[in-house]
Amino acid sequence: MKAVRISGYNAAPMLGEIPRPAAAAGEVLVRVVAAALNPLDVKLQLGYMEQFFPLQFPYTLGTDLAGEIEEIGADVQGWSVGDKIVARTDPTAGGAFAEYAVVPSNYLAKAPSTIPLEDAAGIGTAAGTAWQALFESVALGSGQSILIHAGAGGVGSFAIQFARNAGARVFATASGDGTAIARQLGADKVIDYHASDFTRDISDVDVVLDTVGGDTQQQSYKVLRTGGHLLATALSPDEAFARAHNVETGFVFHSSNGERLRRIVDVIGERGIKVLLDRKTPVNSFTEAFAHQASGRARGKI
Repeated sequence: MKAVRISGYNAAPMLGEIPRPAAAAGEVLVRVVAAALNPLDVKLQLGYMEQFFPLQFPYTLGTDLAGEIEEIGADVQGWSVGDKIVARTDPTAGGAFAEYAVVPSNYLAKAPSTIPLEDAAGIGTAAGTAWQALFESVALGSGQSILIHAGAGGVGSFAIQFARNAGARVFATASGDGTAIARQLGADKVIDYHASDFTRDISDVDVVLDTVGGDTQQQSYKVLRTGGHLLATALSPDEAFARAHNVETGFVFHSSNGERLRRIVDVIGERGIKVLLDRKTPVNSFTEAFAHQASGRARGKI
């Protein structure tokens, strides 16, 4: 079967032929219809995450996939051959960018019927990170306010929709055509960070979701109310800085969790949540897609 693999850290991803895996006990073999890229894939390839996710090489890239169950291993219950599923594998296992992938059955969720199966591949990491931040790190709800940075990105696009669905007032930052995208997704107010200083337009929000880091994170303390929460996905917040501003902080380190994924898929189906797509590309053009992901300019999922 075809698979996209790297031979070591900093090695270029290469499309090649490898043997088709088999499902062991507790696993299913999935015929992959589509897989989605994440910033994590770039960090893994560069070796930035070796301390947390040490890889064994050659390594097949990708954690997020959608497809159909091809084979069921021993001790697997509740699933049948032909079931359409979405899944997120453990980053150390990878395996999504291949014609077939082995997935632990407890990581599976039935694909939502409201969106194409290909599009559902973009749910796993981005939607999971947004959900973990908004509803597990804090309990965002009706009447609260949130500022979401990079609202036209993968995590940000889901976070806007989840927050709006929860009844929160949603502010977002974006740039260029991303501002219109964030509005279409449901943000109440969008600030073009190239044209305006968000700290002058927003104040006293309950939560900031920072997917950018750097100066954006430092400036975000200014717009939080006393006792508010700054949640970060790219860079751990400075605790001393947080104490000086009388706010709480948290670093959202996303983990694969089938129960969470199944709950997210239910909400996507019931509430009409959209998967924002930057582009779809054949696996033969993986190099270009990977470079676009690494550029940080993607509008949603690749």
